[in-house]
Amino acid sequence: MVANVWKVVAAEGQQLEAGDTLVILESMKMEIPVLAEEAGTLSKLHVAEGDVVQEGDLIAVLG
Repeated sequence: MVANVWKVVAAEGQQLEAGDTLVILESMKMEIPVLAEEAGTLSKLHVAEGDVVQEGDLIAVLG
């Protein structure tokens, strides 16, 4: 699946809980939220709004 990064919701350095939204992807007119799998601090965001990502691409790192 190929998708566009429609909206970046979280910011680097932000404390997140499991289930918080990191970014929202758009593919075939559907919005797909990408959620944090665990609690932690967002240490690095590897995408920006408008970027194109594919399945398996690294989007963010929680520390």
